Parts: sequence; C-alpha cells; structure tokens
Amino acid sequence: MDLTLDQAVLFAMLSATLVLFVWGRWRYDLVAVAALLLVFVAGLVPAERVFLGFGHPAVITVAAVLVISRGLLNAGVVDTMSRLLTQVGSRPIVQVATLTGIVVLLSGFMNNVGALALLMPVAIWMSRQSGRSPSLLLMPLAFGSLIGGLITLIGTPPNIIIALYRAETGVPAFGMFDFTPVGVGVAVVGLLFISLLGWRLTPGREGQIAPEELFEIEDYISEVIIPADSKFVGQTIFHLHAAIEKETEAVVVDLIRGDRRLPAPSEYEVLKAGDILMVKAAPEDLEALIEVLDLGLVESKDLAKVPLESEDVHLMEAVITPDSPLAGKTAASLNLRHYYGVNLLAIARHGRRLKLRLGQTQFIIGDILLLQGSDASLQAFLKDFECLPLAERGLRIGRTPRVFIFTAIGVFVAAMLLSAFNLLPVQIAFTAAAVIMVLAGIVSPKEIYESIDWPIIVLLGAMFPLGYALESSGGAQLIAGKLLRVSEHFSPGGTLAVLMVGTMLLSNVVNNAAAAVLMAPVAITLAKGMAASVDPFLMAVAVGASCAFLTPVGHQSNALVMAPGGYRFGDYWHLGLPLSVLVAVVAVPLILYFWPMAQFRPAP
Repeated sequence: MDLTLDQAVLFAMLSATLVLFVWGRWRYDLVAVAALLLVFVAGLVPAERVFLGFGHPAVITVAAVLVISRGLLNAGVVDTMSRLLTQVGSRPIVQVATLTGIVVLLSGFMNNVGALALLMPVAIWMSRQSGRSPSLLLMPLAFGSLIGGLITLIGTPPNIIIALYRAETGVPAFGMFDFTPVGVGVAVVGLLFISLLGWRLTPGREGQIAPEELFEIEDYISEVIIPADSKFVGQTIFHLHAAIEKETEAVVVDLIRGDRRLPAPSEYEVLKAGDILMVKAAPEDLEALIEVLDLGLVESKDLAKVPLESEDVHLMEAVITPDSPLAGKTAASLNLRHYYGVNLLAIARHGRRLKLRLGQTQFIIGDILLLQGSDASLQAFLKDFECLPLAERGLRIGRTPRVFIFTAIGVFVAAMLLSAFNLLPVQIAFTAAAVIMVLAGIVSPKEIYESIDWPIIVLLGAMFPLGYALESSGGAQLIAGKLLRVSEHFSPGGTLAVLMVGTMLLSNVVNNAAAAVLMAPVAITLAKGMAASVDPFLMAVAVGASCAFLTPVGHQSNALVMAPGGYRFGDYWHLGLPLSVLVAVVAVPLILYFWPMAQFRPAP
C-alpha cells in the first residue's frame, strides 16, 4: 500500500508529537492538545469529533478511579496495611517479597502511583533500619506497582482504554476481571522473579552518601547571640527574619533562652538580650549575619548535642512528586516560613545534599527536602504541595475515623461487583462510587479536583481523536500491513510478541495511556487482516502499554523513586530488561490460552 498525503501528514505529526513527549521540554498534555488542533487544521479530524475524546467513557472512568483511590487513601485502608509492614524482618528477600507483593495487590484495585506513594516511606524506613541503600527496595516496588495494574480493568488506564476499544469492534467491552487470568499469571511470575533474583540486579549505589548521612545539618549550623545593644532587642523574630533575608539565606532553627529551648520558634516571639539563636547558614552567610546585622558568634557550645526537634517540632524528609506544584519554584518565592511555619533546612538531589543558596534553588521533581516545623504545619505543607514523606511519622497523613475504612471498602467492592456482573457500565458504577465517597465525607469537594491527574485526563481526551485519525486515514491499516508481512515469518504467538514488544518500547518513551490509544487501532486492524479474534491483540497491547521498565520517564512510578533511590537514567534497564523479556515470554502463551485467535471475531 502506497503512503497517501493524509497518512504522510499524520505520521509526521505523530512523530513530532512523540519526539516532544520524549524531549519533555513542554508538558505532554499541552503537546497532545497542540497535536489535536493541528490534525483538525490538516482536515484529518472533523470538527464534531475534535473534543469528543474528553467525553469518552475511558476518560470518565479514569477520573472516577482516581477519586476512589483518594478515598481509599483518606480512609486509611492502605495506611493500615503499611503500618503492619514495619514488623517485617531485616532479610532483603523477605522485605522485597512482602513490599512488592502488597503493592502488586493494591495496584490491581487502585491507582498504582497512589499505592506506591503510601508504601515508599515504609520501604525507606526499612532500608535505614537494615543499614542498606533504599535503591534495593524502591525499584522493585515501582515495577511491582506496574505489573499489579495488569490484574483488573481499573488497575491501570491502558486496561480501561483497551476494554472500550473492544466495544467498538461489535462485541461487549472487556469486563472487570477479564484481564485477571493473564494479569495474575504475569504478576505472580514477575513477583517471584523480582523477589528471588531481580532485586539483586538493582544498583546498590554504595558509593553515594549513605541514607542516614544524607542530611548532616549540624555541619553548617552555628549559634549567634543577641547583644544587649542590638536593635533587635524587643522586636519579633519576624523582623529579624526580614532583615536576614535581605542579606543572607540563613534560617533560624532554634532559640535558646536560659534553660528554655524553642525549636522552630514562632515569628511572633519577642527577642531579648542574651537570646541565643541557632542558625543554619553557609560560612559567607554567617559572616554577613555577624558583621551586617551586628550579632555575636557563640563558639563554646557543643552544637552536635543541641537538638532541632522537640515534642511539638519535628524534622521530616519529603520528596517532590511529579504532580507537586513546587516544581520550578523556589523557597524564597513561596515564603514557606511565613505562610506555613516550615523551615527548609536542606535539599538533596540525585542522592547528594545541596547546601548553598537554598532560597534561590529551583525545585525539581524528585528533590528530597529536609523540613522543620510543627506536626500540623508539616502535614499542611505535604498536603498542599503534594509531597511524600520519607519518614515513619509521615504515614499519619490523611488519617480519618476507622468507620470510613469499612464505608470506603464497601462502596468500592459494590462498584466492582456492579461492573463485573454487567449490572452497570463501568464508567457509571465507578462515578457513582466516587460521588458516594464525597457525600460520605471520605473525599472532600476540594480533594475531588486535587486527586484527579488532570494532565492525564487532558492527554487522553486529546489522544482519542488522534487514534481516530490514525484509523480513518488508513494509517493503522498501513502499519498493520507491514506487521502482517512480518507475521508471515512468525507463528501467531510470534506476531503477538512483536506487537507487545513494540508497545512496550513505545510506552517507555511516552505515557502508557497514549501508547494504548495509538496501538489499539493497529491491533484491531492487524486482527482483521489475519481474520482472527481481536481479543488477543488488544490484550497484547494492554500488557505492553503497562510494562514500561526501561526508563524513569516511562511511568510516574519510575520517576517517583529515582531521587530517593539515588538512581541514574541508565539504571532501570538492569532490572527492567530481563523483567520485560520475562513478561513477554509469560504473557504471550497465557493470552493465546485464555483468548484464542478464534474465540471472538471483530465485526466486519
């Protein structure tokens, strides 16, 4: 088949879109919307279909599942399980098997990033208790969240997308547990591999700063005294901070007044002569404090014995997630101390601490922040800026009355059963469950919008018309024709393997939902060309789209563990490559067994 002008234009636009996805300079949702508008201008998508994707049942279902996942987190379902895991022993095989097994199970029924987020602090705490690098646990945990998503319809967005593509072929959409036979087989084999052998393939990163030494803040904390003739006597710490910020980036972390010690003192605390302030300051900032602000240096104290915590004030490490609004901003621009009562003491990036110019350092995804503040202020900071705590106390986030646990589980199970027995369409059942959780107070109205990953929703809404253009222009048929020629040299299983591996490679450079949208029309056309059932081909795409193990950009779970684990970009394939091969080897026979080539045939 010769390449038509429309196909050439479409392939050029899709290629440019994929390049921009990989480049990452612009957000993928904006790139997808721009591509959508361009295919309309090129006449490849009619006006009435341009925004039809935003009302697609898959988009609605993904949004509802994200709200339900927030409800399960708020109710303490995952939190309760996480706390039980702290009783696991110190043997690495047991830790990996337990943590990965739990995240596999949870990811089958809720958002996999949410499941990973709740278990990641537990994994880091276990690593530190055992004296090992977190890198041995975090990559297996991230990959476990991906294979767990294969188990059910709602485990991952690609499954929802593929299910509804099946409905377009003239047969019912895949049901809640239609993915389970293949998904469970892949998940069990993957879990065994990761637990027994795979974790040994993850880089230990012993050469980097040890986790317990990542924030040795005492090595740049000094003490200054307020002289009797200081202009700050009788003024509040707020006025002192204002003066400090004009000259330095020093942070007051403690106030000592006689036998009294006030960690993270209130900005309304009035200063007195003889007050000793513990300040975190670089050498040049300390010099400015003494000379410009006319403060005295205290040199006789044993600083290592002065604690920065008390019953009311704590230190907490937190990681910046891909969805955090902190990315691209600075501590100075946010004025965290004034608005949140939180001190930023240090930043660690790629496993090494940053000591200087913290106020002007732009935060990036994966940065680990060392914060000081009261329990309430730290919890508010983590919630508003969508950061994840890396300390055991961080598991207290979102704790609600225990009665909510039973309500949340009951609503969730009811939605699954209604969908599984085809009593309600999946998008209706899960939207209703999300609404009930809001009405029950498990999810607040504000959290509805916070819990939905809007860039994913926009991406999906924009990509569905692109998938339509790929099919209507004959592009999918062209790609399928090339695959048909290749399939002449392979068995049916070999053809499925080629389709699955191709989808895997695509999902390692673009969002997995986008990979499913682009490859589903190709799979359907390929099945028609082989006069075979569409089911095994769609299942192959579903598995391939969810198995992005080779890069940190392939899935949010991979990106989330990169900084806490100290990983480099090239570390992922050490475990990811053999796991990808294993998934393909296990999944293809299972697909052919449970979804034979002649089981259902697509409508002509």
